[in-house]
Amino acid sequence: MEFFDLIKPEIALDALPTILTGLLITLLVTLLCGIFSLTLGVLVAFGRKSKSRALRLSLGAYVQVFRSTPFLLQLVYIYFVLPFFGMEIPPLPAGILALTLHYTAYLCEVYRGAIEAVPKGQTDAAKALGMRNRVIMVRVIMPQAIRTIIPALCNYMVSLMKDTSLLSVVTVQEMMFRGQIYAAETYDYFTIYTMVFLLYFAVGFPGVKLVDYLEKRMKKGYASRGVVTSSEETLIAGGEKR
Repeated sequence: MEFFDLIKPEIALDALPTILTGLLITLLVTLLCGIFSLTLGVLVAFGRKSKSRALRLSLGAYVQVFRSTPFLLQLVYIYFVLPFFGMEIPPLPAGILALTLHYTAYLCEVYRGAIEAVPKGQTDAAKALGMRNRVIMVRVIMPQAIRTIIPALCNYMVSLMKDTSLLSVVTVQEMMFRGQIYAAETYDYFTIYTMVFLLYFAVGFPGVKLVDYLEKRMKKGYASRGVVTSSEETLIAGGEKR
């Protein structure tokens, strides 16, 4: 029996509106968590460079905890354990909170690494010209850091989109959850999961190609100027989330 013979068009057409609604929820969760984690990542990165030791230690502990434990465990802990402390969170907000906290912990390290990759001599030269620390950060360091971290951020956004499938564990009705329910009702797991597979690929593949394109542009740009450092190469490569 051939691959396409196993797909039942009538079931696929009937399931399509349900699966596409799940896809919209997947994209919405990705967008919200992406905005929140990108913003909070910057704040945590600067907080970890604060003069306050208590703040540095607190944020450092948060980053280490969330980078050292599985995302699935963090998700179920927020949804199932926090109610014991009187904090009952509905499935969708719990999923958004878990994804945001998880990716903020990774993205703040990307920001921090990019800032520290800027040669210290540039900061010293800016200070010699009479610039204040805030001006140095805005006009000297951040423009260079942002260019370096763009491929890595795109890479993390693709990972974020894929991790939304884990929210099905706490009954968030994203694409994976709706596919599971529909497959259980029709017993046609092949058709439904093939649809879900192809839709994830259709959304994720352009993101992966964008990351590849940006990485090549960055490497080419830095190579032409002969300024690639080991730290920058790591960031350009997008880093390893897990």
